[in-house]
Amino acid sequence: MAMPNLASILKRILKAPTAPFHEYHVRAEIEALLKGCPNVKLKRDKFGNLLATYKNGKSKSSPTWVLGAHMDHPAFVKKPGSKKSGEWDFLGGVPDEAVAKGVKRGLRSKPAGAIATWNFPTQISFEKVEATACDDLIGCAVIIATFWELASLNLSTTCHAVFTRAEEVGFLGAWHLAQKWPFGKNDVFLSIETSRPVNGAVMGSGPVVRVGDRLSVFDSEGVSVLMTTAKEQGIRVQRCLLDAGACEATAVQAAGFRAVGISIPLGNYHNLDANKEIAPEYVMMSDVRSLIDLLKALVATKHDGIGERSIRERVEVRMEEYAAHLKASAKLFK
Repeated sequence: MAMPNLASILKRILKAPTAPFHEYHVRAEIEALLKGCPNVKLKRDKFGNLLATYKNGKSKSSPTWVLGAHMDHPAFVKKPGSKKSGEWDFLGGVPDEAVAKGVKRGLRSKPAGAIATWNFPTQISFEKVEATACDDLIGCAVIIATFWELASLNLSTTCHAVFTRAEEVGFLGAWHLAQKWPFGKNDVFLSIETSRPVNGAVMGSGPVVRVGDRLSVFDSEGVSVLMTTAKEQGIRVQRCLLDAGACEATAVQAAGFRAVGISIPLGNYHNLDANKEIAPEYVMMSDVRSLIDLLKALVATKHDGIGERSIRERVEVRMEEYAAHLKASAKLFK
């Protein structure tokens, strides 16, 4: 299979209808896009999450990264057990009033089997990507593009990826993954999201390295590696607390594994515009490209060689540097 370009990856993923518990259309596209990618192996877990590993040679980044993105988006799902047509549950974080207005405006699409989505075209230009569901299909596309870039460069490294189910109803896919963690105990989960820009984050100014989300604060050393890698590679990023929502890093961290998050700033989060009307989501293409560049550098970099010490290392160096002062002053505390 020839390497697909970014626009074609985005188009195929963004046009696939999806909803919580009904991610099979997106999963099939991801599998098709990665099936011929050199050095990549795929498998599904018992929950239906899709796992991928890029492995070329014996080299590994330090830490080894697990890139994560979810395959669902708020949408309409047929009521379980209902024999009547036209009975729907809307799953995902959108106010009932806004959903009802969207339906009244005729924005709901024709059913695609057991689901129906908002009906907006997918538009991709050099500057902007607009679609029914950027959250988090952009994240899925970014991982696919990153794996193909690694393969095209024949980079010697190992990294993993997970494409999860049912994030929009409470991180169910990520929680299952963390309970059956199939990776190394010291591997670091990196949640790749599209998120509402708050607390100084700006669309078009680069992906946002998340200090934390609405529910938790993320691994400080992992955040440091992300920021240092971006600095060393000259990649523009932002560093903010994105607390207008929560991401899968929180679920994985709560299960006892190291986790961090990075987000592409998202317009019309969960299809709500400034007037709380249903509208297409959008992201800036420059932010997407920058995130792919950052991920390529991240998974091919050893932390001890990127030019900046960890907090632990800095403090230990200072302890040695000021040992004489510490010893001289100790008697004054007796």
